[in-house]
Amino acid sequence: MDEARMNKPARAFGAARQWTRGHRAELRLAVRVTVSALLAYALSLLLHVPQVLWTVLTATIMSQLSLGRSVKATLDYFAGTLGGALFSGFVAATVPHGGQAGYLVILAVGVPPVALLAALWPRFASAPFTAVMVLLAPTIIHATPLESAVFRVIEVLLGGLVALFVSFFVLPSRAQALSVEHAAAMLRRMAGVLRQLLAGCAGPLDLARVSDIQKGLGPALARLEIFIDEARRERLARGEGHALAPLLPVLLRLRHDLVIIGRAVLEPLPGGLRETLSGRIDRVSAEGGGFLEASAGALAGGPAASLDAFEAALAAYDEDIAAYRAEGHMRALGVDDLERLFALGFALEQLHQDFKALRGWIEAFGAVGWRRGSG
Repeated sequence: MDEARMNKPARAFGAARQWTRGHRAELRLAVRVTVSALLAYALSLLLHVPQVLWTVLTATIMSQLSLGRSVKATLDYFAGTLGGALFSGFVAATVPHGGQAGYLVILAVGVPPVALLAALWPRFASAPFTAVMVLLAPTIIHATPLESAVFRVIEVLLGGLVALFVSFFVLPSRAQALSVEHAAAMLRRMAGVLRQLLAGCAGPLDLARVSDIQKGLGPALARLEIFIDEARRERLARGEGHALAPLLPVLLRLRHDLVIIGRAVLEPLPGGLRETLSGRIDRVSAEGGGFLEASAGALAGGPAASLDAFEAALAAYDEDIAAYRAEGHMRALGVDDLERLFALGFALEQLHQDFKALRGWIEAFGAVGWRRGSG
């Protein structure tokens, strides 16, 4: 009993440490948002900004998970604010208004164009909000619409600059590093998918099961594409080239290879052919999955992945197929069986080519280069 009580704090500490390790990016974001809010508030007081609230809100909203996302959010928010402020200021200066009816008129004139602008180009999403704030400024603060437009732009500019400063220098989290981590996780997931699909050569896999095996790959690729776009913005902001661009097409081709394999294994191979190729396919599955996992490790800074074992397994598979054909057994197969066999062979060869492309890409940039570019 006493020993269990003594171990309880240790277990709690271990669980907290493990949770912290798994949520480092989120914890860094919490610190950055807090620093942004405090710094924006202090600067607003120091510079006598009329509406401190908007500066602090802008700084906290623009502090995103990664530097690349902060850059995009700040540029988009500032573009929308500037567009909304300019147009609403022009409307307020040229359209006569006074009293409640007058404000209804300038709202009816000033809001629709910026709302349409935001609908057509999402980066101007903040324009309608800014326009309303500027047009109704006299009902909230002692300032004309033109003064409100100028103040609004200054507040957003100051808040955005604070967010970018904090994103650069306070526990920075680079989208490039997040992209590499996500790509490594995708490769590990693909390794599991490949093994599960090739198991279908020995036993039936219906369409629902194949779809279930592959269902996470599409959303994961979409998230990776977002990370890569954010990384591009980061590297542009730092005056560097875009090192991640070749990664996404390679992973897209690998996913397509898995889709073709999934179609080829909806039905198991015919009995005689299955017995002949069973060991070879198992080896191809094991070595292919192993290469993908080793590639994920290489992205994380581990040793380079070797293709030798997979190529040897694939060569042995091709030799058995050639021997089976030479012995005349192919003539006994039905059209559907032949189509599946050829589709599987084509998919494995494409997989081989895309494995080589992946290996070449990793070798060209290297895990050391990734860490240097992401730090």
